[in-house]
Amino acid sequence: LFGKKFATKARAQLAAVEVAPTVSPITKSKRPAFKIEWASSSSEIKEAQRLRYKVFAEEMGANLKPSKEGLDVDIFDSFCDHLIVRDNETLKVIGTYRALPPHQAKQMGCLYSDSEFDLTRLRHLRHKIVEVGRSCVHRDYRSGGVIMALWSGLGQYMKKNDYEVMLGCASVQMGDGGHYAASLAKMLSNEQHLSDIEYRVFPRLALPIEELNSSLEVDPPALIKGYLRLGAKVCGNPAWDPDFNTADFLTMLRLDDIHP
Repeated sequence: LFGKKFATKARAQLAAVEVAPTVSPITKSKRPAFKIEWASSSSEIKEAQRLRYKVFAEEMGANLKPSKEGLDVDIFDSFCDHLIVRDNETLKVIGTYRALPPHQAKQMGCLYSDSEFDLTRLRHLRHKIVEVGRSCVHRDYRSGGVIMALWSGLGQYMKKNDYEVMLGCASVQMGDGGHYAASLAKMLSNEQHLSDIEYRVFPRLALPIEELNSSLEVDPPALIKGYLRLGAKVCGNPAWDPDFNTADFLTMLRLDDIHP
């Protein structure tokens, strides 16, 4: 099943991409290089799921279903294409994203985001949407290079397959009870960052912004800041995900809107 599913047109079109090592003009020493590829076997998917479990459950304390193998698995995984980044020296998977293309979302019957938001206003875009999520980077590699490698892979995936819209939940941790997330929501509630009203969504379990301190001076987390710089828009107020204890901001990036 996995072999057939992931040997898709997208897989065939997007071969593994090498990110060339950086050579210092002074020391001539090579930094670790990354390889970007799409998982093509069940064992490679498990590598991505193992990293997800390590980051989400063990590091962030998410309430995930217990796994004997230490994997983060849900019903969407078998419908998704799994992007992985490896350290070329150790061959260890150090970053991952999963992508749910339109035809697979139709087969599944919904998007992951449908469980958190009312997406009625995006109905006419569903045949153009790739939903991305479950992004994470190993804690030893969070200097920015890996996320850039992941975005490079996603960009090629979108371009090769003529997909037009990327949609996904950008999660913000709520270790402080949600005050940071509420303040961030208030900061993002302006024309510069919000999508046009016809693309607004509505959280099924809304973060209770009015009951929290939303007046803190906050800086967006790196992932959201990166999305905004690319040209993404926030589609409305955040939802609260009790399993991950995060506030989830639905972000939408239309390829035509990408900053030069």
